Amino acid sequence: MMRYNPAPFVTAVALALALAACARGAVDVTPTATAEGQEGQPNQPAFSDFQDIPIPAGAQMVTDRSLILGIRDAWVGRLVLSTGFNVAAAFNFFKQRTTEFGWQEITSVRSAISILTYTRGKRVLTIQIQGRSLGGAEVDLTVSPRGSDAPNGGTSGAPRAPVERLR
Repeated sequence: MMRYNPAPFVTAVALALALAACARGAVDVTPTATAEGQEGQPNQPAFSDFQDIPIPAGAQMVTDRSLILGIRDAWVGRLVLSTGFNVAAAFNFFKQRTTEFGWQEITSVRSAISILTYTRGKRVLTIQIQGRSLGGAEVDLTVSPRGSDAPNGGTSGAPRAPVERLR
């Protein structure tokens, strides 16, 4: 009697489900797309709304992990991108291109999870880059008001700990 081996079928179904889960929440947005007025897609996010940061070609916005408040070059929040770049290429892209948008580098750390930090006017940009399990890189761009420009002077409203003078 011949036995049926379900392993190839089960593997193919699992791989298809995994790939579908990776694509969930990602929106392919081109820099020339408009935020409003697209046929059947009102309020579609568009990279043209982010004119103050570099966006890699072919990047996808991960909408379920992004939170944007404000518009154009006055936004704050977190923009999460999925790119086809590997981690090193993504780091190099942002390291080279971000200053072209008027940002001044404060610090950068290249590691398994790389961090770049910039300032521009009254805002701070932090870029976190890490590899994705199926290739490419995920990039979290977080823009926030700079220290004393934030509500409560950049604190959460909690009382500050006393500072003692060293002797």
